[in-house]
Amino acid sequence: MSTVTLGGNAVQTSGDLPQIGAAAPAFTLVKTDLSEIHLSDYAGKRVILNIFPSIDTPTCATSVRMFNHEAAQVENTVILCISRDLPFAIKRFCGAEGIENVYAVSDFRAGQFGKDYGLEFVSGPLKGLHARSVIVVDTDGKVIYTELVPEVANEPNYEQALASLK
Repeated sequence: MSTVTLGGNAVQTSGDLPQIGAAAPAFTLVKTDLSEIHLSDYAGKRVILNIFPSIDTPTCATSVRMFNHEAAQVENTVILCISRDLPFAIKRFCGAEGIENVYAVSDFRAGQFGKDYGLEFVSGPLKGLHARSVIVVDTDGKVIYTELVPEVANEPNYEQALASLK
């Protein structure tokens, strides 16, 4: 279990992020057209997982915009922006914002991704949603970078996440 803050108040997550060097846990997430994607769909590519509580908050929206911009700059890399929002809300946001370079996907069906990656909030007002974090997976499916953002309202360290790809 890890602890982060929300507005300075401690909240716990369901576990710990995967260890550097470990195999990234398999997952199934839902795209905006309600089809499913799996980590295995991106075998041989690097995958950045930009995880956040909800697309409907300013910091989460900024992280999606930032990674959308950066996605055009990195080769052999897929960026998944992951929340528990309904796919319809994600689609509305991405359409309005012109988000085209990342895949915004949802863990709304069972929340299993959040549980398996140790980042589901188990206390506090956002209980059930995901803690803001970034995980980078290499072409072999191994975790090469993790960041659990200590204060939910803060942005992740984009530069450090992208530097892990070099």
